[in-house]
Amino acid sequence: MNTIKNIDKKGIDELLVNIPMGTIDMRDDRKKETWSVDINSFELFKFPITQQLYKTITNENPSAFKGDRLPVETVSWIDAVNFCNGLSRSLGRENCYMIDLATEKVSLNSIANGFRLPTEAEWQYACQAGTKDIRYGDLNEVAWFKNNSNDRTQEVGQKKPNKWGLYDMLGNVWEWCSDIYDETVYGTYRVFRGGGWCDQERSVMATTRRRSHPFSFRIDDLGFRVATNSRK
Repeated sequence: MNTIKNIDKKGIDELLVNIPMGTIDMRDDRKKETWSVDINSFELFKFPITQQLYKTITNENPSAFKGDRLPVETVSWIDAVNFCNGLSRSLGRENCYMIDLATEKVSLNSIANGFRLPTEAEWQYACQAGTKDIRYGDLNEVAWFKNNSNDRTQEVGQKKPNKWGLYDMLGNVWEWCSDIYDETVYGTYRVFRGGGWCDQERSVMATTRRRSHPFSFRIDDLGFRVATNSRK
């Protein structure tokens, strides 16, 4: 396919933060289960995907709150996956996703060098930055949430980052992850993490898990950031 000419490869490289390998402890409060996940080194965008970048790749901007530096929102999981493939193509990388719209089947090439959504274990590990803390600082200092957001999204990168240099992991917009939540109960519902601009403090934690339909669910406090397998 043709590449997108106005994508800034250097700019994309500068947005990627290398996340070191490690282990994360996960918990499902509904099932009262805990488990550990080994994390390979990978790279993650330091910000949620902005409307400017989303429009560059897709020629669309579905967001309820408009602004180039605002996080894109009102996007479904499949919208986020399509963006990942579009960004991969624009930089001459392999697609991570194979998509069959007729059957709503999506498969992941986990070794491709393109862009993908983080797994929820990767997301939580990156958010906690090697700790077990539910937040990486005072919530007012690190996140936009109900008490300080003025009832809308805010431009990315204004709050303090975590110690790995990732911004807005908590608050502003929830972020889609790659995982199916619980196929036996919820079918193809996918996970999103992190809390959004309209959430109370109790919901804005590194460990909070929510889920919804990957093709039909879109809301104005739900966006995403992207990952890629580490080049190092």
